[in-house]
Amino acid sequence: MATRRSFMIGATLAAPALLRKAVAAEGLGLDPHLPAGTLSEAALEALPGKVPLIKLSYRPPNYETPLRYFNDLFTPNDAFFVRYHLSDIPEVDPNTWGLTIGGDAAAKPFELTLDALKRDFAPIEIAALCQCAGNRRGLFDPHVPGVEWGYGAMGNARWKGVRLKDILERANLAKETIEISFQGTDGPAFDKTPHFVKSIPIWKALDPDTLVAYEMNGQALPHFNGAPARIVVPGWAGTYWMKHVTRITARSTPEDNFWMKAAYRIPTGKFPLVQRFLSQETVASTPITEMVVNSVITAPAAGDAVRMGSTLTVKGVAWDGGYGITSVEVSTDEGQSWARATLGPDVGRYSFRPWTFQVRATSKGPLTLMARASNAIGQTQTSALIQNPAGYHHNLMHRVSVTVA
Repeated sequence: MATRRSFMIGATLAAPALLRKAVAAEGLGLDPHLPAGTLSEAALEALPGKVPLIKLSYRPPNYETPLRYFNDLFTPNDAFFVRYHLSDIPEVDPNTWGLTIGGDAAAKPFELTLDALKRDFAPIEIAALCQCAGNRRGLFDPHVPGVEWGYGAMGNARWKGVRLKDILERANLAKETIEISFQGTDGPAFDKTPHFVKSIPIWKALDPDTLVAYEMNGQALPHFNGAPARIVVPGWAGTYWMKHVTRITARSTPEDNFWMKAAYRIPTGKFPLVQRFLSQETVASTPITEMVVNSVITAPAAGDAVRMGSTLTVKGVAWDGGYGITSVEVSTDEGQSWARATLGPDVGRYSFRPWTFQVRATSKGPLTLMARASNAIGQTQTSALIQNPAGYHHNLMHRVSVTVA
């Protein structure tokens, strides 16, 4: 097992060297619809290896990416959001890290070092968005409990690693295998807190796009994004993208811990999802699976001033669960009429799809821009928020207001 030095966030962040920059929340461009407590307490601060991000909590560390970074197709590693459920986050030595593959449905359990992972399996690189299922939770109306994210609990990257299916093939799985579960090195501060363990259905584990990744945007994974290796489940919510993974378990029965049976669940039939996790589904609720179709406006920023008579370039990104973005439309009249934006390069069905739109500023006063994305299976961003108790899958059309002067 890997040697490691415990990184207790609560104590470490007290060190002045780690707090390289802090500004008041009102200087962050936060959406005014966030809860009052978030607006008053959020600050711009830098974790080790990161540029200043929007800090929502210290312990565990939850830091979101400022919206301006999404003007780039790929989110820089040092600006990539940070999301943890547990606060004891060891720094793992890649030279002693080990990955254990086993479980009651694995006939041939074995272990891998990082060198063996890279040497013994064919590498693959996939462009994919990692997004917390609770992204934009803070914008639910009425507000719901949880980390009150704005727009930045997501990031797009090129992930390099090996196919999970290739690793599982070596374990000689039994035909009774129904789920594959994952556990990492981060742990709870109190013994009664359940360890973070997640599972995915066997069919998703055998998808050739599901990876055990060790690189991100051409570099080794950053510590706060899962070093030395993490699970990548393109198209699915980030809850399954286990960081610092050390154990992969083949199961003939459903995983039954808190993180599967109680957390990250939505009312059954509430969302137009295609990919279902049947071994974990009940009449009342079903696990989060694929991301819903969505988009954001990344420029201009809310509150920007625009010169009368000028042509304003509106920019943004769109994404979904991997079906493919087919169009983005923009409205300047509160949704009464829509015009198609120009889509940017398609670098893969799980990636951000950039888009641009030109608007002529013809009259003084407020100008509200709205954007909505559609995908290849006919899904479109919603005009009415889909309410659910945990604040998941917020994909209300994004609005940004500027002033023409």
